[in-house]
Amino acid sequence: MVCPAVTIAVGSKGAGNRILRDGERIFRVAWTTPNILTLCRIATAPLLVYLLLLPGPIAAAFAATIFFLATITDFLDGYIARNYGSGTTLGKFLDPLADKVVVISALIMLAGTPQLPRVPAWIVAVLVIREIMVTGLRAIAAAEGVVMAAEELGKYKMVLQSIAIQGLLIRYTYFYIDFFTAGMFILWIAMGLSVWSGVDYYVSALRMLRPKPQAVPAKRAAI
Repeated sequence: MVCPAVTIAVGSKGAGNRILRDGERIFRVAWTTPNILTLCRIATAPLLVYLLLLPGPIAAAFAATIFFLATITDFLDGYIARNYGSGTTLGKFLDPLADKVVVISALIMLAGTPQLPRVPAWIVAVLVIREIMVTGLRAIAAAEGVVMAAEELGKYKMVLQSIAIQGLLIRYTYFYIDFFTAGMFILWIAMGLSVWSGVDYYVSALRMLRPKPQAVPAKRAAI
């Protein structure tokens, strides 16, 4: 009667140690430098929302600075992950998510801000719908075992969107430059590129996910 109890206790302790080791390994993987930078980028979204509720050039300057720092972390986490081998599966999921959270938060607030002028809400709707559709498409492709990497058009779209939002956040005229007007001009270009890249994603997905014709085994000739 004693031996089974001892065996169970030892087994439970071993299982507990294994769980602890797995937990420590997951914790180390999650808290890599690129992942920390990505999480910090996500944390800037509520701060942007708060600052864009405040009127005046000081709040606009702070919002523009926060967005610029978020953009810098986007470059840094990718650079560190590629060059120092610290990329993780969690990071691959969080990085595009962080970009979408920050960009969409800024655009929605720029459309709904009490200050004039505002970004037209329909432009924001087009950009948000595109992001949702492409994200859903990638999820469907992943479920089918197909990995859809970011296209060049999508990267250019993201760069233009970031530049446009930076100008829209600055908002006011400095050094004879109307930053809001300049930001809207670039945002129009970014919207066109966004729609174009979204259509390109769907065309590529249709090609990748199209069922491949299966060869029908030839029947034996009757003897």
